[in-house]
Amino acid sequence: MARIVMKFGGTSMAGSERIRRVANIVRRQQAAGHEVAVVVSAMAGETDRLVNWCREANPLYDPAEYDVVVASGEQVTSGLLALTLQALGCQARSWLGWQMPIHTVEAHSKARIANIETDALLAAMAAGEIAVIPGFQGLSDDNRITTLGRGGSDTSAVAVAAAIGADRCDIYTDVDGVYTTDPRIVARAKKQEFVTYEEMLELASVGAKVLQTRSVSLAMKAGVRVQVLSSFVEDGVPADDLPGTMIVSDEEMAAIMESRGMEAQLVTGIAHDKNEARVVLTRVPDRPGAVSLIFGPLAEAGINVDMIIQNVGRDKGETDVTFTVPLADLARAQALLEDRRGSIGYNRIVVDAKIAKISVVGVGMRSHAGVAATMFQSLADRGINVEAISTSEIKISVLIDEDETELAVRVLHSAYGLDAED
Repeated sequence: MARIVMKFGGTSMAGSERIRRVANIVRRQQAAGHEVAVVVSAMAGETDRLVNWCREANPLYDPAEYDVVVASGEQVTSGLLALTLQALGCQARSWLGWQMPIHTVEAHSKARIANIETDALLAAMAAGEIAVIPGFQGLSDDNRITTLGRGGSDTSAVAVAAAIGADRCDIYTDVDGVYTTDPRIVARAKKQEFVTYEEMLELASVGAKVLQTRSVSLAMKAGVRVQVLSSFVEDGVPADDLPGTMIVSDEEMAAIMESRGMEAQLVTGIAHDKNEARVVLTRVPDRPGAVSLIFGPLAEAGINVDMIIQNVGRDKGETDVTFTVPLADLARAQALLEDRRGSIGYNRIVVDAKIAKISVVGVGMRSHAGVAATMFQSLADRGINVEAISTSEIKISVLIDEDETELAVRVLHSAYGLDAED
């Protein structure tokens, strides 16, 4: 018998028919003898609808009341799933974030989980009850409902799994695993059987939409084994038999590769992200502290900066600074920097929203040379211009023209030998 947390996203919970399908998947898992807790998202599109209502009620809304409204989507689906499970003859009840409780810290609408009280939950699960928990929500120190930010249900599921000592956390989505790239772009993309935490964290951060970045980071920190599965499967297939993707530690991956007599693959996946914008500040004074005048205010405004390049200017004592921000934050970033033009001392600001970030990710890059050379040569051979570059130990990212995104992904997928065999 195992203790398993199952998480279902918005598309899996979109309507009564799909909720019944989810209930049958959960029932089968419990019937196999496992202790089961389920974390659910709001129905697809529901959170957007609730957010729009908040904006219509008050454009300068109170974040605490905003959380009350948007957290209701998950409350509805948790109650509906518990009712459906009961109709199937299962013992089930919903546990809202404040009932467990799930204690959170920091700001409303972007809270972080501090700890989860699990005694009552574990007792109920041990007695054969299925616990249905709304994702995305928690309780602040002053007893107000909080939310974790978009995609927070993945984080809720991993946090619950860590708190109750689950054997694994199954994330059910509308895809059946982690692929070498987006199958909608490359028909010969391959599903991965295993991916390391580090690789998944990099893939999630550079555009892969399978898992939320914070959930992967938490899983790595807490050592939670995460499995990515599809909820759109034929009835009667046990969850343990589904060919999903398991997210594991480097040590477990090394043991798996050794047992199979294989080396870690050079590249695990190719990711793309069109939700980036480039900002260039020209003729910034080249003196100590000048760069902090740019990025300090952006950080205080909660605007994440990704790729940063400082170029040598034409004139002595000046430099150009290039960086990227999320496309949704471009207008705020541009306004903030224009307000501080005098203190920063730059000449002009140039922005470009028609770019894409293409990333190559793989732990095998640590021990193999030539990964970057292959990337640059493959793109050059197809006439794709690289406008910026950033690297980490297991990732290389480049900025290119948005119109060349699909071509670049296909070219690189083939260049690294990731295409599935016919």
